[in-house]
Amino acid sequence: MPDIAVLDPYQELGLKEAFAYCRDLVEDPDFPTVRRWREAGGKVVGHFQVYFPEEIVHAAGALPFKVRGAPVEARQGESHFGSGLCSILKTSLELILSDRVQLDMFVSHPICDSARNLAAVWGRNADYPCEILYLPQNANSAHAAGYLRGEYARLAREVAAVAGHPVTEDDLRGSLGVFNENRRLLRELYEIKRSTPWLVAVDEAYVLVALGGMIPRDEHNELLSWFLPRIRAREASPQDRMRLVFEGGFCEQPPLDLLNTIAKFSYVVDDDLLIGLRWLTSDVPVGEDPLADLAVAYLEQSSYSPVQHDLRKPKEAMLIERIRNAGAGAAIVTAAKMCEPGLDEVVAYVKALDEEGIPYFVSEFEERMTNFDNMQIQLETFIENLLFA
Repeated sequence: MPDIAVLDPYQELGLKEAFAYCRDLVEDPDFPTVRRWREAGGKVVGHFQVYFPEEIVHAAGALPFKVRGAPVEARQGESHFGSGLCSILKTSLELILSDRVQLDMFVSHPICDSARNLAAVWGRNADYPCEILYLPQNANSAHAAGYLRGEYARLAREVAAVAGHPVTEDDLRGSLGVFNENRRLLRELYEIKRSTPWLVAVDEAYVLVALGGMIPRDEHNELLSWFLPRIRAREASPQDRMRLVFEGGFCEQPPLDLLNTIAKFSYVVDDDLLIGLRWLTSDVPVGEDPLADLAVAYLEQSSYSPVQHDLRKPKEAMLIERIRNAGAGAAIVTAAKMCEPGLDEVVAYVKALDEEGIPYFVSEFEERMTNFDNMQIQLETFIENLLFA
């Protein structure tokens, strides 16, 4: 991995100022950290939601960049997609058409009917390789791990050609070590959210996770290692607030101001925001065949989302488990507008929550929302009814 630092010095900042710096980076639609990497001579591989084996790109010495849309007006992107499709497709393409972000390769996944055409549309408007990574449709097949290992090997060859650096097994083992450390640090962040949620708000935790998709993971590990002890040492006292789980942020992301609005009067103790960056729930064993280890981990050591179909992980049951493990008293069940997988799951989630007697609040969002007054009033009323019933 090239020794390229993309963050400004933050170590002398106070915690509040450091969070503000991170938030500015996450909300900047020009993605300055990606630009710095590329201007320093590094290669960038963009990948669309939800999960992507970033270790392969890291092992090739390139920067894996999570393409997650942006709060921009998709003036050019709109012309390439139908009006009834989700916003993230259009704003993601807009980043390229408007030259806000420059890539050396793009990888997409057929996670839904809309996204299945993204790589083809992207490829007609870019002069670099645009690939599709086919994750197993049947995660329960005995052949799924072997098939996925082959897909990862194909991806490694394509990435190596772009990066100009072979993806060796030793490089992959080194990358697995870096990412295992990252997973440990993210688990620690979420443990703080669950056990002492008054120390870190949902929007603050979000920016720390999101930065991982736009800076070198080694640098992200350093950032998290700096933040976590300072968050634990924060002077804050618990308040009488409802503990909530936020469900519905697996692909298109809600605006940070929406998360900040929720944090003003509740504790979000767990969520599926940017779940692709936290998809593997435990360390990946580093063995003789790191690609096989990574493939098995995708199937056996992973979270859940509406775009993976695994009979061993019924999503309704997994949501109930998430709520109970976090000690939450209610759930915010939401979906991005025009998101077919997300909206379909809302129906199933609501049915399961009704059966378990768990209160819930249902809503929709769009990444370019700017007004949250109505949602704030409705959510405050929902929480007050629970607290004072």
